[in-house]
Amino acid sequence: MEREFEKYTSCDAADAMVAVGGANDGGAIPFVHQQSGRAGATIAGPAYTVEYAPQSDPRPAVSGHYIDSVPAGAIVLIATAADCQLDYAPYTSLRNSLYGGLMSTRAKYLGAAGTVVLGLIRDIAEHRRLDYPVYSYGLGSCAPNKLAKVVAVNEPVVIGDRTVRPGDVVVADENGVVTVPADKANACLDYMPLRAKADELAAEDIAGGIPAATAQKNRRQGLPK
Repeated sequence: MEREFEKYTSCDAADAMVAVGGANDGGAIPFVHQQSGRAGATIAGPAYTVEYAPQSDPRPAVSGHYIDSVPAGAIVLIATAADCQLDYAPYTSLRNSLYGGLMSTRAKYLGAAGTVVLGLIRDIAEHRRLDYPVYSYGLGSCAPNKLAKVVAVNEPVVIGDRTVRPGDVVVADENGVVTVPADKANACLDYMPLRAKADELAAEDIAGGIPAATAQKNRRQGLPK
């Protein structure tokens, strides 16, 4: 079911989340940029969540390596502890890179759909050479080991004022990243083709000289707002 989202854009998913998903922010995670993977393509899959925290966090580090347990088709979603998240750049107080080329090599081998890192990544050339989709706040150089540790894998993570749970749908493309709660996915999938078609027709109307406000009102008439 998650793969159906790949027919659309993250913008379509965000519009659906506003209209039928109950999220005024469209489920979008702001300030995340595509760093590698095919331009113009949408990736979608169930979230496989990972939480990093400072070494000083009282929780023990998770044993083993999270990357070796990524399910095929999943999107690795790496978040930081809530008290590390910032409202301004660089958006997390963990300044070391949380993800590198070896992780993408393993994720691609296991059949993951992509990786979203709410922090910095390194080894950008490796990700691009693998043609593996990676999204992040930015780029860095130093590995996280001395400053940060993984404290939770495949458990709910808090991102700003929302909670993303394992199995929630992650939709990502060059526009950005959107999360869709699993219980809202079917409603969003029902809405998206209707909205996409309406906007396609509205674009034709606007190109033909009809005012944008009129075209949008006419073509979206009857759709949930």
